[in-house]
Amino acid sequence: MANEMAAQAMSIEARTLHKVRIRILPFIFALFVVCFLDRINIAFAALTMNKELAITNQQFGLLVGVFFFGYFIFEIPSNLLLHKIGARVWIARILVSWGIMAMLTGFVHSAHQLYIVRFLLGVAEAGFFPGIVLYLTYWFRQRDQAQAFALFMAALPVTSILGAPLSGLILDHVHWLSISSWRWLLVLEGIPAVACGVLTYFLLPSRPAEAEFLTPDEINWITTELAREEEQKRGRCQMSAAQALANGRVWHLACTDFSQLIGMYSLAFWMPQVVKSFSNRYSNSSVGFLVMIPYLMALLAMILVSRSSDRKLERRYHAAIPLTIGGIALMFLGTAASPAISIALLSFAAMGIYSFLGPFWTMPSEFLTGYSAASGIALITSIANLGGFVGPLAIGAISDRTGSLYGGLAVAGFSLFVSATLVLLVPTKERALAKR
Repeated sequence: MANEMAAQAMSIEARTLHKVRIRILPFIFALFVVCFLDRINIAFAALTMNKELAITNQQFGLLVGVFFFGYFIFEIPSNLLLHKIGARVWIARILVSWGIMAMLTGFVHSAHQLYIVRFLLGVAEAGFFPGIVLYLTYWFRQRDQAQAFALFMAALPVTSILGAPLSGLILDHVHWLSISSWRWLLVLEGIPAVACGVLTYFLLPSRPAEAEFLTPDEINWITTELAREEEQKRGRCQMSAAQALANGRVWHLACTDFSQLIGMYSLAFWMPQVVKSFSNRYSNSSVGFLVMIPYLMALLAMILVSRSSDRKLERRYHAAIPLTIGGIALMFLGTAASPAISIALLSFAAMGIYSFLGPFWTMPSEFLTGYSAASGIALITSIANLGGFVGPLAIGAISDRTGSLYGGLAVAGFSLFVSATLVLLVPTKERALAKR
């Protein structure tokens, strides 16, 4: 009888997790593809936009970075509202508002107008990423989260795999109504966000209890499992939303991710220009297809690393080792003797940066729950995303002074070493409990 009950429980577990993965992960994956495309397509627009608007490398670094100030200011209140109002309504609102701002970016006529619109785009998008990270904790236990986070965050390299060639083709071939192709690029790639916002309102359940695709037994199983895990976390450490904002471990994770994002956004915003610098004979379409290669490798690596992390229930080394490899690759990029070696180094950099994400984002939910999770995760991402300001701005400033992008990319590589060191110093659950 006991064996039969255990087999039935395992059947419910396997069936429920399979349904949740199939129904939730592909949808939010698609949303994140749209999100990240609108965030980074400015990197491809720059191939022709910078000349038309007379934008220097330093100005470009500032305009891609100013996005993250709007993100920083509104991240925490946005996540608290998501936890209170519900994911379905709030994420739909975020998508529609940022889609509108993304399209307006195609109508600017000066660098200063671009600064304003990029800042407002950050305001509109604030809360999306931490909101989805929080949302996944409503559906997945700690032991299942690295793969869930990695499959969601696989949208980052996939966005570049799909978006890079698409953006290159638009730049080379879309000149409708005698309007610059970079403007069409920004307008056309902003439209899907509005459409996805409408779909989100009708298709995304806020919690398992609202999931029509689950049977009552499956809903009962998943809510019981998550409630048990939440109770265990509260037994170890119970804190309010305000206490989470002052928690040293939260700030440690924020600094870790800040250093990592300096490298990630430096790579994302400057890779098209790095590849373009290999040869003046490369068309924008060729650049797009070459940029695909590092992200294809990153996609494979992040899935393999996250599966290993969940299987071994180990997070720190699975996050730190890839970052170290990525840092070495960026540091040596300036010494590459050929475009092929440069693409290989860019591939190792992308693999290291993106493999970090799955293991790292399981760490906040080890000790945060409820409103403390909403505020703590939002604080981590709001502080960390300032790395998206610092990294591209530093590369632009160094490039204007040295005439080369590689010095700035070496600085970004060093920031990955700092992040790897910090993640190794993150307390394990056992060490954190021992300090109490």
